[in-house]
Amino acid sequence: MEITSLIFERGLILIPMLYIIGMILKDAKRVPDKYIPIILLPIGLAASFGLMGFSAASAVQGVLITGACVYGNQLGKQLGKAE
Repeated sequence: MEITSLIFERGLILIPMLYIIGMILKDAKRVPDKYIPIILLPIGLAASFGLMGFSAASAVQGVLITGACVYGNQLGKQLGKAE
């Protein structure tokens, strides 16, 4: 199953946006890493509501978009680790 079958096309632009915001938060070093996904979720929800209007489907899209961003980041880190 492809991620594009779950996330609306308009919402795909939010994934790199959230990734960049996450990197900014990480570089700021004022926010512990464990809180970055928690901070990204309301930002993803708000951005999703802004793009698609206020609805349950938009909320689900916001969660999926944030999850794709965080999962993609972690996947890259884990695959890059030497065993």
